[in-house]
Amino acid sequence: MALDLRADVIDLLGTIVDIESVSGHEGRLADEVEAALRGCRHLAVVRLGDTVIARTELGRPERVVVAGHLDTVPLADNLPARLRTVDGEERMYGRGTCDMKAGVAVALSLAAELEEPCRDVTWIFYDNEEVEASRNGLNRVERERPDLMQGDFAVLGEPSGARVEGGCQGTMRFTVTVPGVAAHSARAWQGVNAIHRAGELLARLAAYVPRRVVVDGLEYIEGLNAVRIAGGVAGNVIPDRCTTEINFRFAPDRTPEQAEAYVREYFAGYELVVTDLAPGARPGLDLPIARDFLRAVGSEPAPKYGWTDVARFSARGVPAVNYGPGDALKAHQDDEYVALASVRRVRAALAGWLGRQR
Repeated sequence: MALDLRADVIDLLGTIVDIESVSGHEGRLADEVEAALRGCRHLAVVRLGDTVIARTELGRPERVVVAGHLDTVPLADNLPARLRTVDGEERMYGRGTCDMKAGVAVALSLAAELEEPCRDVTWIFYDNEEVEASRNGLNRVERERPDLMQGDFAVLGEPSGARVEGGCQGTMRFTVTVPGVAAHSARAWQGVNAIHRAGELLARLAAYVPRRVVVDGLEYIEGLNAVRIAGGVAGNVIPDRCTTEINFRFAPDRTPEQAEAYVREYFAGYELVVTDLAPGARPGLDLPIARDFLRAVGSEPAPKYGWTDVARFSARGVPAVNYGPGDALKAHQDDEYVALASVRRVRAALAGWLGRQR
């Protein structure tokens, strides 16, 4: 099932979707992507594991990175791809159509067509995005060929409804354990109920007022929420501990260190154990190249609520946005689909920005 990068982008998408690539099993699709890109004489191609990178080397004054992941979440009896028209909208259904093989198809189609773009382009197609961050294929690129991550601007083709979503929130998870004293529940006065004592912690969470802040013209709303709670050992024992897991989603104007300092101050008197911490990403929409991108794609930007790999680029000093076809709300659903008009719209916009209309 060789990929024809010169085919219509919808036909190309159907072929890509039908090559199963659940996280950890991207090898076959990576092989096809590599073979197809190596057939483009204007591209220099590098393979790192199941990540494939292709670059133009035209000596342009600016370099753009366009990236997308090859993997999908597990199947739900939703392959092969199928076309349907619903309420007048043409759609392609199937695992990965929305998240994010539509974005990959657009990038592959443009990588083959744009032999002399107005900016040099690095196209990155990577593995293991849908699983734990330690397995993400971009880790290997950063470790072995960090130069391939560099650019003046980056675009990730994650589904965004063909709308620019700038940067992303940072995320932090931590636990707070409230101690107590165990006792038989028939003699509760001999113990201290840790679950009851956790009420003060929960009240502090309930009283939290989300911070709103404008970063590079976009308003981000922070969030501080308990996401899991555990305590107790038996039905007749006063619990001697209660552990609450808390997630802090912070705006990209905070560094991870500042985010941690904030929650430690907010929960003064409690001991916090940080279990996960990832930086956010400033969208950099005030830069000339970003403003040019917004004009070209004709999109009013919105903030990205959640964390994506744009943060990896931002950490390297490369401003990045999410921009791709598909409704993110359909990602991972059993009836996952992408509207074909969205695919064509994103392709045309990126082609125009990179210097050539189809």
